[in-house]
Amino acid sequence: MCAQTHLLQDMEVLTAAPARSSELMELEDRYNAHNYHPLPVVLERGSGVHVWDVEGKQYYDFLSAYSAVNQGHCHPRIIKALTEQAQKLTLTSRAFYNNLLGEYARFITEYFGYERVLPMNTGVEGGETALKLARKWAYEVKGVPANQAKIIFVEGNFWGRTLAAISASTDPSSFNNYGPYMPGFEIIPYNDIPALEKALQDPNVAAFMVEPIQGEAGVFVPDDNYLPTAYQLCRDHRVLFIADEVQTGIARTGKLLCCDHHGFKPDILILGKALSGGVLPVSAVLSSDEVMLTIKPGEHGSTFGGNPLACAVATEALKVVTDEKLAENAENLGKIFRARMNELQQQRPDLISQVRGKGLLNAVVINDTEDSKTAWNICLQLAENGLLAKPTHGNIIRFAPPLVINEAQMEECCGIIQKVFLTF
Repeated sequence: MCAQTHLLQDMEVLTAAPARSSELMELEDRYNAHNYHPLPVVLERGSGVHVWDVEGKQYYDFLSAYSAVNQGHCHPRIIKALTEQAQKLTLTSRAFYNNLLGEYARFITEYFGYERVLPMNTGVEGGETALKLARKWAYEVKGVPANQAKIIFVEGNFWGRTLAAISASTDPSSFNNYGPYMPGFEIIPYNDIPALEKALQDPNVAAFMVEPIQGEAGVFVPDDNYLPTAYQLCRDHRVLFIADEVQTGIARTGKLLCCDHHGFKPDILILGKALSGGVLPVSAVLSSDEVMLTIKPGEHGSTFGGNPLACAVATEALKVVTDEKLAENAENLGKIFRARMNELQQQRPDLISQVRGKGLLNAVVINDTEDSKTAWNICLQLAENGLLAKPTHGNIIRFAPPLVINEAQMEECCGIIQKVFLTF
């Protein structure tokens, strides 16, 4: 089905889009690649927990650009850091030193408790960097024979759409017709310690890469003992534990890092999204001297990685997280949200089969199949009532507002969700 047909169908469910919105959606459909299927809402402005469309209608944002705007849309402190630095120096490349990278590197390593950082731009670049570091370490430190290093992933993972990322995927929409795939990857079930124990018997395993909570897969929260047990198994077998905290990090789940809930520090940490407060692409990989210094000059890099503008923005974005106690807010309001959603589930068990999440990364599972339009149509009704959310995997609706939301706003939003579900 073409994107234009999708657009027309969606408009039939949503209140007819005004002329300006229709024109802009049709323009995007005409000239842009059809690699996304957006909700029929055309956004123009954002501030805090709110966004506005081109006609001026206000919405609560319960997607947060896939958790990239944890600090809220256009946070004034982050925008101030951006604009001030943009008038001085934006990019030098790493061909030269700049006056901010050293300060930023010291700040972020001390902030998260690591020895070194490798700055990149996007989350998927962070994932690629972590895999390269793991392979380098395996050959140069662990002593794995050349070209035999193996990385273990879990089913349902999502860390981007590069060829390496889709080679690790179990989602056909990610990997179909993109082969041949990257060798040296093994995929085991998520939340399955015996499967991990078995995979770690191979002495050539370099690393185990995992999301502490699987976001794109539908906010799958593993058993409480899964992550710490997996971490200890990796240590026992001299395997690097790589935590993909691109979506779960930066206070989203009620702690600075999701791994902090379990009291351990990953060997390699991948961050992105909210590292810049959603202002520009900034990612980072943090690790130890032993791992990081295996890469020498010329062996890995990025034209934009560690640019002065990114350094200024990321530093301020992390300071906002601490100063405004966003992790604590996510923890407290997440409990309120899940309590309200559990009440709603009791009222509509025919529609909601499960509520799950941690902090302000949550989801409700709709009693329907993945190819049903039920969750999509519910999201259209939510948008009509002033709240934006989006399904993942067909029948799961993810709810992840900016972490600056307050209790009154949360109660109002829960009321909107309740109204839509009870009248659907």
